[in-house]
Amino acid sequence: MDRLWAPWRAQYIREASASTEVDTDPGCFLCRGISSRDDRENLLVWRGAHSVVVLNRFPYNNGHLLVAPLVHRGTLGELSGPDLTEPIETVRTMISILDRMLRPHGYNVGLNQGKSAGAGLPGHLHWHVVPRWDGDTNFMPVLGHAKVIVESLLEFYDRLAAELADVLEP
Repeated sequence: MDRLWAPWRAQYIREASASTEVDTDPGCFLCRGISSRDDRENLLVWRGAHSVVVLNRFPYNNGHLLVAPLVHRGTLGELSGPDLTEPIETVRTMISILDRMLRPHGYNVGLNQGKSAGAGLPGHLHWHVVPRWDGDTNFMPVLGHAKVIVESLLEFYDRLAAELADVLEP
């Protein structure tokens, strides 16, 4: 039997099984990244006045981003004004930038509000931006239970950070 190793998934599995409690602690990974100044270590690639862009540490595809408000809130009803509108505008901007960088054929964009809806971090709302290409679903996830990601997170982080520095002001 052939094996395809994806060691970065082990951390996700350990953390997901460690607790079944809803994370409402302001020390969540997004809040820790926002309060830290080590953006590359936290994969935080852009900071706005009311939102941030973070590379998904466990991506479905290359370029999988998380766009989150700076405030630790778990529902859309808890957001208003620029805390609600800036993340949506940031999603739009990120799609434009990913179009230039990766030339995907489409996107899955969405948020999971609440643990039963699939939110892995139910206490801090965030939008997923997942670039998609025709034919990007192949036999690997079905038969091999593995997803092939063609570029490392830090290589993509550096490319996206350079692109953002040319386009967006913090």
